[in-house]
Amino acid sequence: MFVVGNLLMTVARLLQIVINLYTFVVIISALLSWVNPDPYNPIVRTLRSLTEPVYYRIRKWLPFVFMGGLDLSPIIVLLLLQLFNGVVVASLFQLGAGMGPTRAGFF
Repeated sequence: MFVVGNLLMTVARLLQIVINLYTFVVIISALLSWVNPDPYNPIVRTLRSLTEPVYYRIRKWLPFVFMGGLDLSPIIVLLLLQLFNGVVVASLFQLGAGMGPTRAGFF
């Protein structure tokens, strides 16, 4: 069973890394929206292609996130990412750790 536990812990670590990377992408995208960069820059296009589909869904579900010219969808995305990290990833870590070798079986 400890192989399944190790697999679950590895999946949890990978999910945590992906969530952390996407958190940085969302933060950089939000900061770039303040300075209005060149839309033809490949980095800006990549950041927008990674974040705009998620922002669109958030704006569609919660129409009040765009108020007074201020878009709050990056904040909602960051909150959802942290919630997913705290609930799902932490649960996977605990489940994987619980499937490890028992103390009675080893010294």
